[in-house]
Amino acid sequence: MTERSSGRVAVIADTSLQRHVLQQTLLANGYQVLLNSDPLRLEGEQLSACAPDLWLVDLAQLEDSPLIDQLLEQATVPVLFGEGQAPERHSEHYPRWERRLLGKLKRLVGDPARAVGPSLEVLLNQGQRPARLNLPDSLASTPLAAGEPARQVWLLAASLGGPEAVKEFLDALPGGLPLGFVYAQHIDASFEQRLPQAVGRHSQWPVNLARAGDWVRYGEVVVAPIGQELGFDEDGRMRVGPRPWPEPYSPSIDQMMLNLAQQFPSCCGVIAFSGMGSDGSAAAAYVLRKGGLIWTQTADSCACPSMPDSLREGGYSSFSASPRELAEALVARLAEQYDQ
Repeated sequence: MTERSSGRVAVIADTSLQRHVLQQTLLANGYQVLLNSDPLRLEGEQLSACAPDLWLVDLAQLEDSPLIDQLLEQATVPVLFGEGQAPERHSEHYPRWERRLLGKLKRLVGDPARAVGPSLEVLLNQGQRPARLNLPDSLASTPLAAGEPARQVWLLAASLGGPEAVKEFLDALPGGLPLGFVYAQHIDASFEQRLPQAVGRHSQWPVNLARAGDWVRYGEVVVAPIGQELGFDEDGRMRVGPRPWPEPYSPSIDQMMLNLAQQFPSCCGVIAFSGMGSDGSAAAAYVLRKGGLIWTQTADSCACPSMPDSLREGGYSSFSASPRELAEALVARLAEQYDQ
């Protein structure tokens, strides 16, 4: 399947702060910014020469502009008028503003997260990764009943670069750990069936698609559905659909975090791997209030650090490391819990 390149956007905004936030938001979510200009400094020739997939116009001070009139007359691609003054990037209002803007962009010019799909071919042809970690004695001496419902569930959250990072993490983990995982990956639905094999082929952890009416079980990874929201019944069984995830992300990591923390308070955690945007930042405070943990992949080990960076910058992440080091830390934490 051929993927389109990331959407090309031209920005016209009349305040420097707005131009800066729009630039950072677009780049963090995988879009190309071909132009970012004050309308008073923009010449008509520049309008004609620029060939974006979409014009994003945000005017806070100018009520009208001959240049914008010219753009509306000449444009052969969509012209999107912005969502109003952007909040500070670390404001509690920023995630909602970002979701509204991205929802419109994805409907008009597509979703750069579709670029995740081709990387699965690389993983499916990849050789064995470095040796996995040893299972600590404290955990080996208390074997789990295979297939029992997990009482502790962690979320693996990822976007661009995520399958590679999650595979490295799972390859390092020994079997027999007292928890289960839910894996939420921004990816086109056409790759959903191949994702489990790509990330789980060298792991001791079976990676399965979600099963409505069943539990997340010890020793497994459940892949959150792309098209339908994954929640939980009162007894912990998985509930799939019928409603889709809230826009603009599928799956929505924010919503998955909320659902997980409601069902497994103080017995859940989140590891945010490589990815675009700030999905997860809106729900992070709730996870922490419920007693959960949030860890992140380090920027220098990410293909795209925007998503874990957003959690770090918001003060939500208590630990950052490479995928293998995250696996080491999780094994050590679980061993310490069972030593007590």
